[in-house]
Amino acid sequence: MCLAVPMKIKKKKGNIATVSLGGVERNIDISLVENVRVGDYVIVHAGFAIQKLRKSDAKATLKLLNEISNETLG
Repeated sequence: MCLAVPMKIKKKKGNIATVSLGGVERNIDISLVENVRVGDYVIVHAGFAIQKLRKSDAKATLKLLNEISNETLG
């Protein structure tokens, strides 16, 4: 199963950005999404940003993923 998750842009250099989720940071390719800035949320799949998200949408999605995770693991 593949899962794309919202992650926050922490740093950006050219087409590479450092993103964060739950204290974990990864470097991803942002060349598929235009006008990405530090502080933006993007959906990340297989090491690529595939869509930019509004902060409110990212937060809502992350809340749902956290609830599902807690139910599964709890």
